[in-house]
Amino acid sequence: MDLRALFSSNDPVNATEAFTNRQRQWELVSAALQEHLRYVASEAFNVEDLEAPRRNVIVLHGVGGVGKTTLSRKLEAALASAAQRPVQWGEPAWPRERILPVRIDLSRSIGTSFEDLVLTIRAALAELGRPLPAFDIALRRYWDAQHPGESLEEYLRRGGLAARFGKGMGQQVQSALADVAQTLLLPGTVGSAIGQLTSSLTKALREHRQTVRALAGCARLQGLLEAEPSLEALSFYPHLLAWELAQLPADRRRVPVILLDTFEDVGDRTHRDLERLIQRVVWLMPNAFFVITGRSRLQWADEGLQGQLDYTGASAWPGLNLPATGIPAARAARPAPGQGRQVLIGDFSPEDCDTYLARRLSHDGQPLIGPAIRAVIGERSHGLPLHLDLAVARFLEIRRTGLVPAPGDFDHTFPALIARTLSDLTTEERHVLRSVSLLDAFDLELATRSAGMAHQAPARRLTERPMVTEDPYAIWPYHLHGAIRSALQTADDHTDDGWTHTDWQRAAERALAALGDQWQSTPTAASGRTLLVACLRQGLRLARDHRLTDLLWLTQAAIAYDSDAVWEPLAPPAPTQTDTATIGQGSNTPLDTPAGALAELLTALARRQREHRELTVERLTTVLATGLLPGELAEMAEYYRAKANRDIGRNEVSRQGMAQVAAGGGRLALRARRGLADAARIDGDFPTALAAADGLGFEGREQRVLGDIWWAHADLDRAITACERARQQAEQHGNAGEQAISQARLTLAVAFTDPARADDEITLATQLLDGLAQRATTLITHIAALIRDAGSPDVTDRAQTLRTELTVAGLTWLGPTLDVALAFHHAVLGNHHDLATTVHRLNESTTTGGYTYCAHIAAAFGDLPQPASPVRWLEDEQTVQQRWRTLVATRQAHLRETR
Repeated sequence: MDLRALFSSNDPVNATEAFTNRQRQWELVSAALQEHLRYVASEAFNVEDLEAPRRNVIVLHGVGGVGKTTLSRKLEAALASAAQRPVQWGEPAWPRERILPVRIDLSRSIGTSFEDLVLTIRAALAELGRPLPAFDIALRRYWDAQHPGESLEEYLRRGGLAARFGKGMGQQVQSALADVAQTLLLPGTVGSAIGQLTSSLTKALREHRQTVRALAGCARLQGLLEAEPSLEALSFYPHLLAWELAQLPADRRRVPVILLDTFEDVGDRTHRDLERLIQRVVWLMPNAFFVITGRSRLQWADEGLQGQLDYTGASAWPGLNLPATGIPAARAARPAPGQGRQVLIGDFSPEDCDTYLARRLSHDGQPLIGPAIRAVIGERSHGLPLHLDLAVARFLEIRRTGLVPAPGDFDHTFPALIARTLSDLTTEERHVLRSVSLLDAFDLELATRSAGMAHQAPARRLTERPMVTEDPYAIWPYHLHGAIRSALQTADDHTDDGWTHTDWQRAAERALAALGDQWQSTPTAASGRTLLVACLRQGLRLARDHRLTDLLWLTQAAIAYDSDAVWEPLAPPAPTQTDTATIGQGSNTPLDTPAGALAELLTALARRQREHRELTVERLTTVLATGLLPGELAEMAEYYRAKANRDIGRNEVSRQGMAQVAAGGGRLALRARRGLADAARIDGDFPTALAAADGLGFEGREQRVLGDIWWAHADLDRAITACERARQQAEQHGNAGEQAISQARLTLAVAFTDPARADDEITLATQLLDGLAQRATTLITHIAALIRDAGSPDVTDRAQTLRTELTVAGLTWLGPTLDVALAFHHAVLGNHHDLATTVHRLNESTTTGGYTYCAHIAAAFGDLPQPASPVRWLEDEQTVQQRWRTLVATRQAHLRETR
């Protein structure tokens, strides 16, 4: 029962401690425990073997608030009683009578000392119903030496252990002392003779008397009784407990399952005194099974801790060691055998969040928190249970004021998350944590540079915390937990070392500079492209959200992004605080800083592959109107606005834009000259187009322009040669986007002349397009496939589907080419009526939008009257028409031969 929730309202609210399924963690604990039970029951097991590796521990670790304590409690209850075990967990493979679970909370608020830990284990074993003489005598000797005049039984009662486990322990200790005193024939009361008793027992063990032969089986008992009864000695007494358990008859033997919770409060990574004592307990009780829950993975398998702890290294703790990749096994989705004893407790799934909130508060059997509010809370929580609990508390607080909670009341984070997150971090780790919260992902160098530090140690320590997840195959392997990152950036920070606005600005500047340095220092083009896009995504968001006025390396990165024509999505997430000066059509990008304008420019260029080009024109017009972009970037916006206008048939507006860019003589001048050449071709003025193509070179895509010109003249051999040269040049320059474009244009030519070869060329084009966002180029290959399949029965239907795609995408400039393909199909089949209809549609669509030469080509297929609109060919019009008619006759002959 959640008492705080119960006392928060006068309404009869059912406030229960909801538990959401952690079946994966249960399966791992269950499997490890079952393996342990088999091992301790085997003949190979020896409780006094102090050198054998230990596999009697499993660690469940996770970020603060992820539900470790709740899971620890549920595991204890499930191990103790079948009635407390969730149904979905299933039946365990061992009898309940074989195990004895006991949970120990090590949190500072509880104040559990090492003495309390040892006493709790012994008190739990009182359920066995018999003394454990070797341990009990040593314990009583320690107690009387360290707590003179204080009754052990009274301490157990006052500390709550007697109430929790009964009074059996005190009685069993007294019984053990009495039995040994009687065996040794000692006079007087046992209580006043503990010193004499241990001395006599030690002497008897040394002399190997038959009267103490039962205890003599414990080889190290004598040494422990002779040692000074200090806290150090107490830490070795658990060996006596383990030995006593091993002496029990098989039918009465129990395996303690000791759950140590809140292990992060045992100490820090500099002072490990208490951790050393607890580790000794785990090592000296190999027949017990330990379930440790805490914020960090257990480092006992790290060789570097030798000297700080007694037992270290992978050979000592094979289940806790790091895999060969150096990645903590706990970070793996499914730990590998032998490395699966460090288990990361992950966040709740969205479904688990909803279930948890629905069960947490109820009224008359119905969830008190409605689905709309649950959805907002779940999304903001990033699956962190602590956020869910804080949201529940806020829900009750709002109800107590008489208001009705609404979804908007929960669209924020909670400062308590910051306090919980920072509680066990060093000052340097806190500084690094706040710095990396600015980044979507990071590596050690990026984290260190962003924090402005000269050494990586604090960043490395932070990456070992469960709040940081790791993907070894990513560019930057580390990711900060979403809920924590959001809280650090948006919630009020009341900690003593909380950052000011200036601190955040300086950290953002450092992070932006570090990203630029990483991109600029990348040696290879292939990895450089991937890193470029990743750096742009992070850099644009940093510069935009923190309103950085200096674009630094972002200008050159934007130019590099444009050069390859790959168009990976770049849109950074919406800023945390929306700005009123934003672009329309659903964008949240602020356009009052150069960074905001640049982010919208690159977003528009990438999205034009997936949205109507009319919207692209609107976006780029708005960006240009701000006047915030420097010259090179403003030129880029103007050039692509001209291209988009061409794509939607605004040829004259496009020509004006291209002329402006060409006249500027900047980086895109050659491309703009190509645009003017394309404009002349679109208008049917081929002599002007050919003249404009001269001298464009690779940067101006001269060979591709020539290929388009020769294709229109049905001079397909020259068109193919030009496209092949264009593709080869792109390959030599490492330009994957241009390779794909040139190859797609090649397929349009080959599809007419050689359908068999067209299969291979289209396949290659598809391979080159894989991973590229080039919608228009992809659709060109689809048109080529129609030309290759001319005469097949499904071409008309496929063409109709393709026409719809062109319309939706705003790629009207490809419509005439599609109609040429369809006209070729009808001509090959001899469907004169359908061919005439297609020619008429082309005449109508090209009257004002250019591409009139496509109507001439379609008419030539069937030797139909030529359209009235003039075309300036490079050679005699009759020659061009005859070439197109020959292609139809050749395809007809080919179909007759293959049928």
